[in-house]
Amino acid sequence: MALLGNFLRGAVRRAPCVTPGKALVFKSIAPIVTPHQVRVGVFGVDSRWFSSATAEQPVVEESPAVNYDVADLARLNQLRNIGISAHIDSGKTTLTERILFYTGRIEEIHEVRGKDNVGAKMDSMELEREKGITIQSAATYTKWKDCAINIIDTPGHVDFTIEVERALRVLDSAILVLCAVGGVQSQTMTVDRQMKRYNIPRICFINKMDRAGANPWRVIDQLRNKLRLTAAAVQVPIGAESNLKGVVDLVNMKAYYNEGDKGETIRIDDIPSEMQDFVAEKRAELIEHLADADDEIAEIFLNEEEPTNQQLEDAVRRSTIAQKFCPVFMGSAYHNKGVQPMLDGVLTYLPRPHEVENYALDAKNDESKVLLSSASSANLVGLAFKLEEGRFGQLTYLRIYQGTLKKGDWIVNSRTGKRVKVSRLVRMHSNEMEDVASVGSGEICALFGIDCASGDTFTDGSVAYAMTSIYVPQPVISLSLEPKGKESPNFAKALNRFQREDPTFRVHVDAESKQTIISGMGELHLEIYVERMKREYNVDCATGKPQVAFRETINQKVAFNYTHKKQSGGSGQFGRVVGYIEPMEEPAEDGNLVEFVDNTVGMNIPSQYIPAIEKGFLEACEKGSLIGHPVTGVRFVLEDGLAHAVDSSELAFKLASIYAFREAFMKAGPAILEPIMDVSLTAPVEYQGTCIGLLNKRKGTIGDSEVQEDYVEVKADVPLNEMFGFSTDLRSCTQGKGEFSMEYKTHAPVMPFVQQQLMEDYKKKLMEQKK
Repeated sequence: MALLGNFLRGAVRRAPCVTPGKALVFKSIAPIVTPHQVRVGVFGVDSRWFSSATAEQPVVEESPAVNYDVADLARLNQLRNIGISAHIDSGKTTLTERILFYTGRIEEIHEVRGKDNVGAKMDSMELEREKGITIQSAATYTKWKDCAINIIDTPGHVDFTIEVERALRVLDSAILVLCAVGGVQSQTMTVDRQMKRYNIPRICFINKMDRAGANPWRVIDQLRNKLRLTAAAVQVPIGAESNLKGVVDLVNMKAYYNEGDKGETIRIDDIPSEMQDFVAEKRAELIEHLADADDEIAEIFLNEEEPTNQQLEDAVRRSTIAQKFCPVFMGSAYHNKGVQPMLDGVLTYLPRPHEVENYALDAKNDESKVLLSSASSANLVGLAFKLEEGRFGQLTYLRIYQGTLKKGDWIVNSRTGKRVKVSRLVRMHSNEMEDVASVGSGEICALFGIDCASGDTFTDGSVAYAMTSIYVPQPVISLSLEPKGKESPNFAKALNRFQREDPTFRVHVDAESKQTIISGMGELHLEIYVERMKREYNVDCATGKPQVAFRETINQKVAFNYTHKKQSGGSGQFGRVVGYIEPMEEPAEDGNLVEFVDNTVGMNIPSQYIPAIEKGFLEACEKGSLIGHPVTGVRFVLEDGLAHAVDSSELAFKLASIYAFREAFMKAGPAILEPIMDVSLTAPVEYQGTCIGLLNKRKGTIGDSEVQEDYVEVKADVPLNEMFGFSTDLRSCTQGKGEFSMEYKTHAPVMPFVQQQLMEDYKKKLMEQKK
């Protein structure tokens, strides 16, 4: 009944609904995108995503009838833009290396942690080769069976999630790599969310099939249950673990064997007789799951007929492009098995650039959505999605959505309105460049000497289109940073460059501590940038825990009567102040947390000295007596005093005010306040107890705990001083699946033993400074 329901719903969906007076234009094999699948947003000042066109708003299409010339259509049909994404150590870079080798782009295979000191082609940075991880996404261009393929290899570590985010933003499709043993892991879920955010069709490649314990069927079950994908295998492995010999294609019903020293030869043969029954079972499973996603196969399935190989192939392609189905391939990149059949799957099942619907916002038409055409003859629209500091200046990676970009052209930045000339146009091959004269729609290229920001749109000036920006997650960890030894101009230069290249890397100078604070997505993220400063800019830096913005206050009212006198020959200094200090229950009318009140009567203190007394009080509040942090929540009431005709001065009364306040402050029950953060934590429901225990351990007060589907959301008030290193602990105890955000809530008194410890630390610091 479920299948019949799907079929009937699909039939209703396919019925065209034509508005009177409008022509109905169909694209060749383009997926039908419902209004609910389209999400357009603009990038807010504080890096959050704001929706500028709701799902229900009509799409404004300008010139929907696209006239492709024959040569341009042939070029687009032979072009694919793919990203390779996965959890850490699933084999993304190894797979890319094999793709480049089999397509003839490189002549030798080098491993990620190679003993020959060369390393994989796509890991061009020295740090990447040392650590055996991908830090920056790398773009390359290759050919397979007369098809051009733009590939972006992305990092797997959650700290470098922005690299995956911006790669998927500009790509048409992706390969989701999974480990045959690990299956769906924490970062796989993050990558899956990113693919769904940008409506990216994908195929899955279950890698490491040669490993002991490899179980692709368990992984496919996880794809269905954990990622909620309609997934099914289009291949069956021949042999298992160390006996892996090749794969059987369930669509074409042929066996593919990798032969030769590096698996470069593919032998196509009949399916082994001992596998016939198992292959028939898995093909039936493929048809059954495909019937849930494709109406034509559903009809054949309900009629209990057998689809032809061509019908099955067309259905897999249709439903993959429409993001209703996910074909699963298998192999071992490291042992050179199954890579070429997977490449065939990229060409067969993944969309061409003109089959993916991309939208821009038209600034001249109230930011209405415009469907871009993908034709090279149309007006130029391109998105700068990645910046990199190269040997010849800033390198700007650009995805051309429509139109043609030629060397020597003048282009306009939609955000700034500036016209710039394209002096050099290159195609990237990891860290190598190939100069080209022009690039057409659907291509990925790079420009030199263009001053822009990540996410800027470039046009030829005839249209005012802007592409939607990339979603940037908020930083979760901060460290203080200071150069060892003498500060050089390279320190600021490096920080400015890294901020331009990476939107998740933030730098600011704390107004109170005057420390340079760097913020990022994790400890590894910041550690990499500190190491790059040392290697690339010769600036050795020390990192530390940022100083917490403590405050000092009082708890009771105390009177003061202080006389400041100093005689040093000639006119001396004399000033007496009388009054009291008291706690403020709430901020003053002007919002200040300290207040000066003049209640003097008569002329004991001449009026010209009153501002000096107020200035002294405010100066004393800037640095408290307990730990040197600002004083807050105090009212200073001046009632009386005494002046000397000769020795009194503004300085004398200012000093009298400072000393009177300090003396009274220590008698008024002084206390230290610490910032309390409102922490919101989200994790899978099975980690609920662990997460609450983690917050309790850090002196958190649990406010609310709510379970939504498979996730639990916990809200708590936690002292900021206890939150350092929290992101690492949370990831460790939730297998990387937990996330948290925090914002300032209020200041509250610290525990007495914490106050004592802070005061002792401050005294030691003062003693060291005096030495």
